[in-house]
Amino acid sequence: MEKRIVIIGAGPTGLGAANRLHKKGCRNWAIYEQNDYVGGLSASFVDDDGFTWDVGGHVVFSHYGYFDELLAEVLGDEYLTHVRESWIWILDNWVPYPFQNNIKFLPREAQLECLLGLLQVYKNGTKETANFEEWIYSIFGKGIAKYFMIPYNFKVWATPAKLMQKDWIAERVSVVDIERVLRNVILDREDVAWGPNSTFNFPLHGGTGEIYRRIAERFKDKVHLNKKLVKVDPDERKLYFEDGSSDCYDYLVTTAALDHFVGYLGPAHSDLVKAAEGLDHNNALIVGIGIERPTDSSKCWMYFPQGDSPFYRVTYFSNYSYNNVPGGDTKKYHSLMCETSYSEHKEESKEDVVERTIQGLVSSKMLREEDRDKIVTKYLLDVPHAYPVPTLTRDAALKKIQPALEEMDIYSRGRFGAWRYEIGNMDHSLMMGVEIIDRLLEKKPEKVFNS
Repeated sequence: MEKRIVIIGAGPTGLGAANRLHKKGCRNWAIYEQNDYVGGLSASFVDDDGFTWDVGGHVVFSHYGYFDELLAEVLGDEYLTHVRESWIWILDNWVPYPFQNNIKFLPREAQLECLLGLLQVYKNGTKETANFEEWIYSIFGKGIAKYFMIPYNFKVWATPAKLMQKDWIAERVSVVDIERVLRNVILDREDVAWGPNSTFNFPLHGGTGEIYRRIAERFKDKVHLNKKLVKVDPDERKLYFEDGSSDCYDYLVTTAALDHFVGYLGPAHSDLVKAAEGLDHNNALIVGIGIERPTDSSKCWMYFPQGDSPFYRVTYFSNYSYNNVPGGDTKKYHSLMCETSYSEHKEESKEDVVERTIQGLVSSKMLREEDRDKIVTKYLLDVPHAYPVPTLTRDAALKKIQPALEEMDIYSRGRFGAWRYEIGNMDHSLMMGVEIIDRLLEKKPEKVFNS
């Protein structure tokens, strides 16, 4: 008999797993989602004024042919391709991303401070470091750490860098080639091509969430919405939902936040709840501002390390697709999507974050003072789990929790199921879903999860 596979969560990972089951002709499976929509953190929403918003700044780029092929299947030619134009607002000036390759755009005093810091690093050589903060100083020096790396990373992670490990970095942070930096300064050269997302795609219609709505449409009879999991009995292999319904499984693939999921297992597994205390995350407030004025900027997204604005990143969301504004009329409207993180280490007031965001946009010259009267929508979304933070305590927690779950035929995958930011992109997340199904059905190894 075909083993029953149940999937918890209809985000990229859950839908990646479901699509794989569907493609393989499997019948004995179901997917449960606690919300009334699919997509998880990659969902999109249309506000009352007709503006489309994502859950933060997503772009579509890929490390995997399978992911590319699936997107081609569901989107066809209904997508737009962009060359990244990303900037940093610092010291009343726009500096191209990545910061460390473009310090020539800083005032002379700050340039010198950054260069002296880099030369000191070069003189001292590589040192062993115990955390992310030490790594920043050892790689970038005091100047770059002071102006960008330390303040920006606190704004985005809402966690002190000294509490974070360094091993997650990989392609997420551009390290320094001192010769390259010196050439850029002396030869007055702009350097903007670094990174895996230097070009990216975006759906023509419906925001990022359109991808996942179309995937789910393929097997909509298997997708059960408004199903909040409240209890898992691993001995009976039974799931219980808030509405009183239940289901049984042979294999359980869960994309629920791992810190919450272990609590569903009951008192017999309190040791896993204790271990999950080593897992930390930040939260986000997404503020969307729609303006009745066409934009005069070709920028994609911008970073904000300084403390004079609440947000760490702003996206010109109307530049991703004209359909993100009412009627697709970018001659009349444009939209800015702003992200502010919060945690126990960094408190943010939800009550006034919209007004503080508008003031920050004016202060950074992204909005004019007179634009305040042209704002036609103010959208606010609270995201309780935004990024899983790679803290110093994370790996020990995962080393205890993940093997224990697998002994029960429970497989926790995805951004917050795996709890590893370094494999938390959409393509990573979807491929984790694909690969766990291949493992369960065909005993193939999981490359992404084990990377």
